[in-house]
Amino acid sequence: MFNYLAPPNAYYEFEKIYTVEQWARKQRWIVDYLTQHTPDVIGFQEVFSIESLKALTQEQGYNYFAAVDTPEVIDDFIYKRPVVAIASKYPIIEVTAVEHDSELASKLGLNDGFTFSRKVLRATVTLPHIGNTDCYVVHFKSKRPSIEVDEHNKVLTPEQNIIEILKANVAGGWGSTIQRGSEATLLMIQMIARREATQQPMVLMGDFNNELNDGVLSHLLTSTLRFAPAFDTKTYLAKYCLNDSWDLYAKAQLLNDDDTSNAVILDEVLSNNSGSIVNTGVVNKNHAKNVDLTKLIPLRAPTHYYGTSSSVLDYILLSCEFDASYDDSFYEVSDYSTYDRHLINPQYERDDLTTDHGVVLVTLKLRS
Repeated sequence: MFNYLAPPNAYYEFEKIYTVEQWARKQRWIVDYLTQHTPDVIGFQEVFSIESLKALTQEQGYNYFAAVDTPEVIDDFIYKRPVVAIASKYPIIEVTAVEHDSELASKLGLNDGFTFSRKVLRATVTLPHIGNTDCYVVHFKSKRPSIEVDEHNKVLTPEQNIIEILKANVAGGWGSTIQRGSEATLLMIQMIARREATQQPMVLMGDFNNELNDGVLSHLLTSTLRFAPAFDTKTYLAKYCLNDSWDLYAKAQLLNDDDTSNAVILDEVLSNNSGSIVNTGVVNKNHAKNVDLTKLIPLRAPTHYYGTSSSVLDYILLSCEFDASYDDSFYEVSDYSTYDRHLINPQYERDDLTTDHGVVLVTLKLRS
């Protein structure tokens, strides 16, 4: 939501306050997106004005809304530490903030004061056909270094100043990585425990502040086990694993493709840094030849741009109930889109107060 805070309050610094006209434009952009794309369930990050967002979404037909935390307020009107939220057209029957396993955190070498940088929201939503589904909304720790230094220290020589900034960036960047990876790990453990207890489908969505194929977060897509019995692994593991919705969309497209649907073998579907499909074996048994996936599936669009670089930082992960290749699945991912017009082709009056991320949307349909 990129600093969603109603005036006359300020975000982070006393002069950062939207005018009434700016706030109206920001609100209008959100309404336009919801009107055009009509998502049934939507997760939000960077929310300061919780009640304002609740009212806005209710006006657009979202009768269910939840947040599990409140931002921090200093000096009466300056806000920091925004929170996540969720809105749904379907009933939300339970909401909670996910609590990590403190004993496990200690075993991982984390101190007693460890907490998620933003509280993780879990909302149980009653979805059509599939029933109660646990939807998790996250905003993992950013890559901003956790150690700050005075960048204009007049006591130090220019070279000494650069050295101090360099050390802070190296150490602080690693500190943020540890926090982000720990958040993902401890959340995944709680999701597995919840799944075992309830057997309810899982959806994990939000700003991960990291690419999934990076080793820091790759365990969120764990699909193999070392030293486990092969039969038991094949029988039970899929129930407790998450899948990148982009990969599920790619697999569904291939399974439904006229040229390959009669006989395809999907060895693995992975995404590289630019979002293209790689390391995939799709074999037509009748003709014994490989299929070029890039001709069947478009490249994955980035969700964030920084200078001349781009990356996918925002994800929707799904349990096996949404995997078309899983025998007992209910749904398949029939469409995947990234709304990025405001990033790649912005118009000032329309897009200057929107968000600095692309908006990921997946469409699910019942398997035929």
